[in-house]
Amino acid sequence: MAQAERAALDLVEVSANADPPVCKIMDYGKYRYKQSKKIHDARKSQTVIHVKEIRLRPKTEAHDLQVKIKHIKKFLEQRDKVKISMIFRGREIAFTEIGRKIMEQIKAALADECIMDQEPRLEGRSMVMIVSPKK
Repeated sequence: MAQAERAALDLVEVSANADPPVCKIMDYGKYRYKQSKKIHDARKSQTVIHVKEIRLRPKTEAHDLQVKIKHIKKFLEQRDKVKISMIFRGREIAFTEIGRKIMEQIKAALADECIMDQEPRLEGRSMVMIVSPKK
């Protein structure tokens, strides 16, 4: 402690569990600043992946489907994952094969631009497919 005081620095305990405890003489304020800079740089280099959702119905017409596919491509260009949901209302649930056929059309249209994370799967009253951009 006397050496740290003479050097006008701080005595910092590095390892409390060691026998005897390990301490280091350093400028604690400077050390905390460097640690916060490391954390800040690590956060800056992280990429955040958003999941965008496109909702369809089995009655969606061909032109509307092409517009939805264009939106999906735009989301994939922005490096976002896309959740494609086919919503079945009322008696439409009896025609899940129509919904699956539309999902297959979308899958074929996006084949060269994305990776399938989840194949079309029926979850309750909706069919869900998840795609992500190619690396």
